[in-house]
Amino acid sequence: MNLQTYPNIVDNRPVTSERSFESKNPATGEAIGLVPHSTKEQVAQAVSAARKAQPAWAARPEAERGALVMKVADVLRDNAELLAGWVTREQGKPLGGVGPTDVPGARLEALGCEAWTRVPASLEMPVEVVFEDETRRDEMHRKPFGVIAAIAPWNWPLLIAMFQIAAPLRAGNTVVIKPSEYASIGTLEMVRLINEVLPPGVLNTVTGTGEVGGWLVENTDIDKIMFTGSETTGAKVAAVAARNLTPTTMELGGNDAAIVLADADPDAIAMDLFWGAFINMGQSCTAAKRLYVPDALHDALVAKLKAIAEMMPMGDGAQPGIAMGPIQNRMQFDKVRKLVDEARAGGATIVCGGEPGAGNFYPITLVTDIAEGASLVDQEQFGPVLPVIRYHDLEDAIAQANRVEVGLSASVWSPDIEKARAVASRLEAGSVYINHHGVIHPMVPFGGVKKSGWGVQFGAEGLKAVTQPQIISLKKKAQ
Repeated sequence: MNLQTYPNIVDNRPVTSERSFESKNPATGEAIGLVPHSTKEQVAQAVSAARKAQPAWAARPEAERGALVMKVADVLRDNAELLAGWVTREQGKPLGGVGPTDVPGARLEALGCEAWTRVPASLEMPVEVVFEDETRRDEMHRKPFGVIAAIAPWNWPLLIAMFQIAAPLRAGNTVVIKPSEYASIGTLEMVRLINEVLPPGVLNTVTGTGEVGGWLVENTDIDKIMFTGSETTGAKVAAVAARNLTPTTMELGGNDAAIVLADADPDAIAMDLFWGAFINMGQSCTAAKRLYVPDALHDALVAKLKAIAEMMPMGDGAQPGIAMGPIQNRMQFDKVRKLVDEARAGGATIVCGGEPGAGNFYPITLVTDIAEGASLVDQEQFGPVLPVIRYHDLEDAIAQANRVEVGLSASVWSPDIEKARAVASRLEAGSVYINHHGVIHPMVPFGGVKKSGWGVQFGAEGLKAVTQPQIISLKKKAQ
């Protein structure tokens, strides 16, 4: 079978390469298309196109640029079903939701692309008077960085790409984005569609392995880097950025703790907790990765979670009625399997799941009788596995939640909001949710602390983060 090659877009023109690689459906193993492996010269061409286009793009009136980004949102809305189909085929999320919970997958991602584009398109960046008296007036203006290098991951390939595209474009930057080599075609198709309403060179793509990402971030014509991915790769990106003195926004994942307080009702919280941990098969930076439950509630809550897990149909997300898809790639599948096997060998109890299925399918797995220090607790599993840790003292649970080196998000579960708020304020995480988990919003700033990265995205603060302040200071004439 001859596979279609999906080209990069550079200066609004299709660009292929002599080398290419297959993109595969993680549910079936089937090759679904070919992706170019960009050369170093093509990366330089993409950056050059963005550099050439940036001054004119930034010079457009604010209202005009916002209106064009709003047209991008219209394109995303009009092509939502097409884009959702690519997410399902290439990333593995089920297309839609099932049952009374109706938690969507790929369609949620496509709708999110539109929402995270409309919000920055609608925001204003007014001049702020930071000081004024009878002698002077000092104004803070927001100016774009210039050319943004964006590196997106495979878990939410289109949505996170739009995190890195929409706000920078609205602020007057141009963008060169590299999608993950595990899920490139959907992003290439999305960029092809939205380039129909953008001037040439404003948004460009390069594709390939980490080598291509390295060429992109080391280019000295890059003015800021936005990276979402692993700590290991993030450290490499940060090292290159430091050599070039390039500003960065880094989102490096987490190992999110969810703490259930003693007055919580297992029946009331089980479903929300389940999806807080297992949306996108746990392949979300903000998914709950460790669950701390007081001794008196432990068995009842585990039983509820087990019952939910066992009623969720797993399979190819293109088929109707599927709630759970595959792990996106074999590298991640092997990591999840190894962590569960190590936990089992260390004496942990596998409540459900724990045995690999066919291909990249791994069942929803709950693990109990596991202690701090176990790899499954200390490392971010990034998959459909949740260790449930029994605690006797809330102070100890808080200390254990804060013990790891990352801090992206966390959650606290209790009907007593003030009690929950008091615990939330002590957790070392960029976002702490009360009675839900990982529910991001395009108007709410999002970012991590500790080794989860730095900088924020979303809302007015996220828009400011892709700009630089310029102070214009005026001396007033003497009266």
